[in-house]
Amino acid sequence: MIKRFSKSFPKIYTAGFTLIELLVVIAIIGILSSVVLASLNTARGKGADAAVKSNLNNMRPQSELFYDTASTYTGVCGDPNMTKGQAAAVAAGGNGGVCTANSTAWAAWAGLKTTGGWCVDSTGTSKSTAAGLGSITVCP
Repeated sequence: MIKRFSKSFPKIYTAGFTLIELLVVIAIIGILSSVVLASLNTARGKGADAAVKSNLNNMRPQSELFYDTASTYTGVCGDPNMTKGQAAAVAAGGNGGVCTANSTAWAAWAGLKTTGGWCVDSTGTSKSTAAGLGSITVCP
C-alpha cells in the first residue's frame, strides 16, 4: 500500500483572511473615517454659531426687564444678566463681542465661529454682520 502525503497546509492554517484583504479593509475604513471627520468639523462650527445666536437672543428679554426697572437702557450693558449672556456668546464664538447702549436703544454683537458675527438690538433685529458695532446702538 502506498501512502500519500498531502503537500497542502493543515486545515488550521487555511482559515482566515489574507494580508491583502486586511489591508484593503483598513484602507476603506481610513477613507470613510476621514470623510466623517471632515463633516464633523463643519457641524461643530455650525453648532457654535447656533450657541452664539441663542445667547445673544436671550439678552433681549433681560434688557427689557432692565428697562422696566430703570426706564432707560443706559447701563444695560453693565447689568449682570446681560454680561452673562454676552460672555456666553463670546465663549461659544471665540471671536470677541461688543455691547453698546444709550437711553433709548441698545445693541450687542458677538463674532461667530465660522465667519462674521451676529447682532441683536432693542428694535428686535437679529442678523449676520461682517464687523462689530463700534458705538452704534442698532444693528447695521
